[in-house]
Amino acid sequence: MALKGRVTDTGAMTMRCANYDTDEEVYRARHPWSIYQVPVAEMEEAMNRLRDGLPKKGWEIVEDGVDDSPAKSPHIVAESAGKEYAVDVRLLDERKYGNDPSLIEVTVESACYKAK
Repeated sequence: MALKGRVTDTGAMTMRCANYDTDEEVYRARHPWSIYQVPVAEMEEAMNRLRDGLPKKGWEIVEDGVDDSPAKSPHIVAESAGKEYAVDVRLLDERKYGNDPSLIEVTVESACYKAK
């Protein structure tokens, strides 16, 4: 995104995948994080850089527009070339949300995998 701001330190987590036999150990890794303390105009430019840059890095943008929240936040969902990973990126603008600071929320998620 080429942004300089503060980044949350949430760390990655794993969770069981739904729709699998309960005896199987099938998981997915998920890593949510955000960047904030950046002017909204710079965040909008970063979203545009993602629209241009993700396909150049082998990612397919599968959704691009606004989410279904009342604020209609800009939203991009992309999948890696082999579909091993997906990323969900949203720009949450404080002018539409009230007191919360503006931020770009990013969630990277793996495909389901069997534990060994």
